[in-house]
Amino acid sequence: MPEAEIPEEMDEFVQPESAPPTVDSPEVPVDHDATKTVSSVLETFTSTKKDAFAELMSHKQPSKKLMKPPRSLAEKAGKVIGGVWRGALGPFIEHPEKYPDQVLRVTEHTVLIKDRYPKATIHLLLLPRSKEHNLLHPHTAMADPAFLKIMRAEAETAAQLAAAELQRLLGRFSEKNRSRNEAIDACVPFDELPPGRDYRKDIRVGTHAHPSMAHVHVHIISRDMRSESLKRVKHYNSFNTPFFIPLEDYPLGEEDERWSTSYQNNNLTGDMVCWRCKKNFGHKFAELKRHLEEEFEAWKRE
Repeated sequence: MPEAEIPEEMDEFVQPESAPPTVDSPEVPVDHDATKTVSSVLETFTSTKKDAFAELMSHKQPSKKLMKPPRSLAEKAGKVIGGVWRGALGPFIEHPEKYPDQVLRVTEHTVLIKDRYPKATIHLLLLPRSKEHNLLHPHTAMADPAFLKIMRAEAETAAQLAAAELQRLLGRFSEKNRSRNEAIDACVPFDELPPGRDYRKDIRVGTHAHPSMAHVHVHIISRDMRSESLKRVKHYNSFNTPFFIPLEDYPLGEEDERWSTSYQNNNLTGDMVCWRCKKNFGHKFAELKRHLEEEFEAWKRE
């Protein structure tokens, strides 16, 4: 039987100042893929519709079933679990004008905000405004082709903005950016500058398999994982294992193992592997953090 879902750490998300509406106890997810109970076996023997002995002796293997997330997270949005209001992203959608220091871009379809506790040099959250979709589980929401098309377009714009900011912050250190930097120093007109390093390739776009927050949100994050807010094994693994679902991978097929709660729990709690050199650090978090600093210096100089 799969373990109960291990949620993301709540400090991964920006929190508005609004007070939560209610306080509730944590919910324990129900595993609907549990093995057959004794009573159901007895029912098989007493059934008049089938030959019970032939049924039990059959060599046919049951089709693989994967635990599916709830279609809606609306009930979760009104709850406080683990001391955190799970609907805390809602105010940014409803009243983005109230958060000018955190909101970067507002369109007809989305709100783009800075994560208050970023897990990398650049970490943004893209929030859909569609009331029909924004309280669905992301796997369910992204199964809608029209919605997915909108989110991909909006996410790409957000990723380009993130890449531009990454170039502004780190471009002067990059070997690939040297000719561009020299041209800038020589006052070459902007439209004549050489392209330099492609920082868009250093931006990742995707969702988490089991979000803690109720509202759909897409992470726009640089791949360096260098941050003071990176404090736990599952902080790191949530972005560097299949727990992170690239937006380009949606919609997920019915047999995709990334639906599985137990599989994703194992991803969160498994060994930490360096995103750049692939060295395995097990659960030695302090050692990984030191290594990430070294990798950051090498990565920014590429």
